Amino acid sequence: MKTVVLLISLISLTSFTNLDTTINTKNTVSVAASSFSLVNDTKEKVTIYTGSGFVSLNKGSKTSITCNTSKEVRWAEKGKKGDVIFKITSDMCGKTIKLSKFL
Repeated sequence: MKTVVLLISLISLTSFTNLDTTINTKNTVSVAASSFSLVNDTKEKVTIYTGSGFVSLNKGSKTSITCNTSKEVRWAEKGKKGDVIFKITSDMCGKTIKLSKFL
């Protein structure tokens, strides 16, 4: 009887232990979404649509825009999208872009 209890105890204890001794050596690389900065170097306050939301820029201020090449940056007025200022390209990523370049 003692051996049966001991055997059942041993089996139940081994079911809770992890016998897998392999080492996971996978390397994971996380890629951060890149962005670029847009500087309002004009003499006016402007409102733009960045492809994901509306931004109001005072003169001399800047905003960060996600580098999504399928999006366009547009003029905006009263919460509505206006004419296209420029289309986002991959060469803009990581740089500071002046708004006056597109005027």
